[in-house]
Amino acid sequence: MTPHEIHLSHKSQPTAGLARSFSISPTPTCTRAAPSTPPRSITSLPPPLWVGASLPPANGVRALHSNPSPRGDFFSEGIVRHEAGNLSRSIAKSEMGFRYTDLSLDFLGARRKYPCQILSYKNPSYVVQAAVLPASRPILDNEEERKQMSERYGFTQIGEPLPDNITLKDIMDTLPKKLFEIDDIKAWRSILISVTSYALGILMISKAPWYLLPLAWAWTGTAVTGFFVIGHDCAHKSFSRNKLVEDIVGTLAFLPLIYPYEPWRFKHDRHHAKTNMLSEDTAWHPVWPEEFNSSPLLRKAIIFGYGPFRPWMSIAHWLIWHFDLKKFRPSEVGRVKISLACVFAFMAIGWPLIVYKAGIIGWIKFWLMPWLGYHFWMSTFTMVHHTAPHIPFKTSEEWNAAQAQLNGTVHCNYPRWIEILCHDINVHIPHHISSRIPSYNLRAAHKSLQENWGKYLNEANWNWRLMKTIMTMCHVYDKEQYYVPFDDIAPENESYPIKFLQKAMPDYA
Repeated sequence: MTPHEIHLSHKSQPTAGLARSFSISPTPTCTRAAPSTPPRSITSLPPPLWVGASLPPANGVRALHSNPSPRGDFFSEGIVRHEAGNLSRSIAKSEMGFRYTDLSLDFLGARRKYPCQILSYKNPSYVVQAAVLPASRPILDNEEERKQMSERYGFTQIGEPLPDNITLKDIMDTLPKKLFEIDDIKAWRSILISVTSYALGILMISKAPWYLLPLAWAWTGTAVTGFFVIGHDCAHKSFSRNKLVEDIVGTLAFLPLIYPYEPWRFKHDRHHAKTNMLSEDTAWHPVWPEEFNSSPLLRKAIIFGYGPFRPWMSIAHWLIWHFDLKKFRPSEVGRVKISLACVFAFMAIGWPLIVYKAGIIGWIKFWLMPWLGYHFWMSTFTMVHHTAPHIPFKTSEEWNAAQAQLNGTVHCNYPRWIEILCHDINVHIPHHISSRIPSYNLRAAHKSLQENWGKYLNEANWNWRLMKTIMTMCHVYDKEQYYVPFDDIAPENESYPIKFLQKAMPDYA
C-alpha cells in the first residue's frame, strides 16, 4: 500500500526554505475516502485546522489522512515521514473523542526536532482523520484555545494577553490603599503561628514512631517555610515600620534555614525588578540551549535537576547565588558579610548542640529532614509562580513590566493548612504587582485584581497535572515555542529521567 502524501506550505516557517512533504504509512487495511469537508465538531476548533487528505496549500497547515483499522481506532499505528527525517514517536491510539499527541519532526536530519501535535477524530462514516499542527507559541488571544490549554496544563484559567498600553501603575492604582498598610498585630501574629507550628512539629518528631516520621517531617518542613515567608516580608519592608526591627527579624527567621538574609534580599529584589526577563531574573528560568549542549556531563546534570530533582533545586540556587562575594556590588558586600557570619555562627553552634543532645540521627531527624521539606516548598512555590508552557521569558528589548508581573505570574491554591503555615505566599500575583503589600493582605488584594483584571490572570489549584506539565515540558529556552522539552532534543539514552516522569507521575487535575 502506498502511503498518502500531501505537499503543503506553512505561513510560519520554523526553518526557511524547506519544502513541506509529509506522509503516513498506515497498517494495511481497507480504504475509505476522506470527507470533502471537515466534520462540524472539528471546524469549531480554533483555526488554522483542517482534516482530510485533500487540502489547499494556502491554508497554512499540515494535514494527514490514514485509512481506518478494522478495530475502529483513530489511527492505525504508523510513522509520519518527512522527505529527510521522521517522527520520533509513532502515532498513539485512542478510542473516542479528540486527543492531542505530542510528536517531534527532525527536519533534514538536523539535530533540532520541531514538536508538532496531531489531533485525531473518529466518527461512524470516516473513522480516521487527523491534522498535524506545528508546535508554536500558544494562541492566548483565542478563548477556546485558552480553555483547551488550561485543561491540558492543569490550570483553572489561563489569562488572555494584557494589552501593551497597560502599565504596572494602572494596575496598582486599582488596589485599595488600605492593602498597603502595615498592621503590627497581624505581623507579630504570623510569627506566633510559625513558632507554635514549628514547636509542634519538633514535638511530633520526638514522639512519633518511625513510620509516622514522614508526616511529622512534612508538617515541620511546611512550618519552617513560614519562617522564610516572615523574612521575605521583612526584606520587602512590609513587616514593620521600624527597618531595624525588620532586619533583625528577617535575619533570625532565616537562621534555622541557614539562609543568609541580606544576600537573598539583594538577589530577590532583582527578581522582582526583572521578572521573567532572560539573563536578568535570578529565580527559575529556562535552560539556555548553549548551556544544555556544552557538555554531555552538564547536560545529564541539568536533565536530572530540571526533571526528577526539580522540587529540591532551590538547594542549588541557595548554594550558587548567596555565598560568593563576587556576585554582589561593593556597596552590598558589608551587609552580605554580616549575614554570612550569622549563618556560619548558627552552623558552628546550633549543629554541634543538636548532635550533642540527639546524636547524628537526631540532627537528621530534627534539622535535615525538615530543611529538605522546606526546600521542597521553596522550589515548588517559586517554580509554579512563574513557569508554564504559555508563560514566556523575554529579552530586555521585548520585556513589558505589567505583562511580566500580571500575565507572567500564577495564582495557585494549595490545601488550606499549607497556606496558613506559609502565610499565603501562594497568593502571588498581587505580591508582584507591589511587593509592599503585607502577606496578610494578599488575599484581599487578589480579590481586587480578580474584580478589575480577572480575565488576564493565570490561576490553578495545585495538582499532579500542573506539576507534571512543568517538570516534563518546561525545560530549554526557545524564542518561538517558549520551552522545548529535554526529550525532544537530548539523546534518547540521556532523556530517560523525563520519560520516567511522563510515565510515573499521575495526570490528575
